[in-house]
Amino acid sequence: MIEILFEENNKRVAAYDEGNLIGKCTYFVDKDGVWNVDHTIVEKEYGGLGLGGKLFSEVITNARLKGKKINPICSFAVAAFEKNKEYRDVLNKL
Repeated sequence: MIEILFEENNKRVAAYDEGNLIGKCTYFVDKDGVWNVDHTIVEKEYGGLGLGGKLFSEVITNARLKGKKINPICSFAVAAFEKNKEYRDVLNKL
């Protein structure tokens, strides 16, 4: 069973299959406290399962809970903001 976990200390949301890391969506925090999503990656053999979207959605959920804004840097995050208007409340307005 695949488990999705928010790992604040590692600044990522990670996907595990039986304890093995199979995907992650990472971010770094800038001087203003904005989360900059810089990588979303899923192991090739798990492609097509929608895990990238689930990982990014969990980042969005936690940003909302913590009152944070997000700068999408990786192409996956940029596309997710364009596709999902409901995420725009946490989009950092530059």
